[in-house]
Amino acid sequence: MSRYLEDLTVGEKRLSARVEVTEAESIEFARRYDPQPMHIDPQAAARGPFGGLIASGWYTVALTMRLIIDCAPLGPGEDVLGIGVDDVKWPHPVRPGDVLQAEIEIASIRPSESKPQFGIVKMNVTVRNQTGEVVMTFHPNCWVPRRP
Repeated sequence: MSRYLEDLTVGEKRLSARVEVTEAESIEFARRYDPQPMHIDPQAAARGPFGGLIASGWYTVALTMRLIIDCAPLGPGEDVLGIGVDDVKWPHPVRPGDVLQAEIEIASIRPSESKPQFGIVKMNVTVRNQTGEVVMTFHPNCWVPRRP
C-alpha cells in the first residue's frame, strides 16, 4: 500500500523491531570503517575512558537504518529516500550485548519548493537500549512522493 505525503500525519510514531549488538559484528564493522582501539581491541578498550569495548557510532547508525527500513515508517514497500540528516547525537555508548530499538516519529511535513511532485518529511529517531537508555538521536529528512 503506497502512502503519499498527504497520507502522513505529524506526530505519527512507529516502533521498530529490536536488534542485538554482537561483539564480532561490531568489531568487524569498526575494523573496516572506524578502527579505533575503543571499537576493535577489548584489552585497550578496557583501559580506556569507557572501561570496555563500545560500538562505533556509525555502526549504530547503520543498524538503525536497517530498523527504519524494516518498520516502514512511510509505508510498506516504500523507499526511504534520504536527502539529509540533522543533529546526530550519541549520548550513551552502545556495547556488545545491548539490544537496540528505534522509535520513529514524523516531526514535520512540507511540500518541496524545488520538486513539486515531492514533499519533505522530517523524522525524529530515538534509539534506546534494553534498559530504556537513549543511545542515539537523529533527524533524517526524506523525499516522499505527493499524490498524483
